[in-house]
Amino acid sequence: MSIWTVSGRVKDVALAASREQLATLTLYRKGESDLLHRDGMWFLLATCEVPEPEPNSDPVEFLGIDLGIVNIATTSDGEIIAGRALNRLRVRERGLRAKLRKKNTPSARRRLKKRRGKEARRARDINHKIAEHVVAEAERTGRGIALEELTGIRERVRLRKPQRATLSSWAFAQLGSFIRYKARQAGVPVVYVDPAYTSRTCAECGHIDKANRVAQARFACRNCAFVDHADRNSSRNIRARAQVLWRCGAPSTAPASPRRPRWDWTQAQHHRQ
Repeated sequence: MSIWTVSGRVKDVALAASREQLATLTLYRKGESDLLHRDGMWFLLATCEVPEPEPNSDPVEFLGIDLGIVNIATTSDGEIIAGRALNRLRVRERGLRAKLRKKNTPSARRRLKKRRGKEARRARDINHKIAEHVVAEAERTGRGIALEELTGIRERVRLRKPQRATLSSWAFAQLGSFIRYKARQAGVPVVYVDPAYTSRTCAECGHIDKANRVAQARFACRNCAFVDHADRNSSRNIRARAQVLWRCGAPSTAPASPRRPRWDWTQAQHHRQ
């Protein structure tokens, strides 16, 4: 690349990138690029206009994704992504940051800033990997993706103080946006459903009861005795609701705002029966 400087244009400046990034730059780069200096390194920010594939207008089914605190993501196929080991690391990092804030010396503040950046980069990397995995699986099997509408989740849920800290520290909105844009690039439809009672509803018979949720990871229906992992049961309910919405002509898009009309799930249950 070439760069304008106060001393004139410098040509033939080498840059490092992955093979995929270089191919994208070669094929789709548009306009000028920005040069960013951060943490002693230089980054080239280039705008690329990549054509979108034709969206899948007739998915064979939906892949339900349940997002949670203990397990960041659980699919309706039963796959649990980023669970307890990650949370243990997050708790440890949160404790270290609390100690540095309490110390409050210049060196402690520098270390605190560095650790905050490290935690944000780790969360972003994990969210990218989860989104890529989910979208690749949906694209491979010809399915759409079903997600809960999590707008205002921090205001809706009631949790103990340690759980509130864990909930607030993870970028669920970022994960949702990563899944959305990666799915758009792959032509995979995404449907958002009402999250009400997904953790209390039996995926087999549809019975809703607070007592169905025996423990954090265990679901046992009081009506039909169906037993499953609680997060997988929730993801299956999310998948079923997405299929109903898709048959009713739901748009493949993200929620527009927190005030948009909510889906009446009693009507959906009646339609399903």
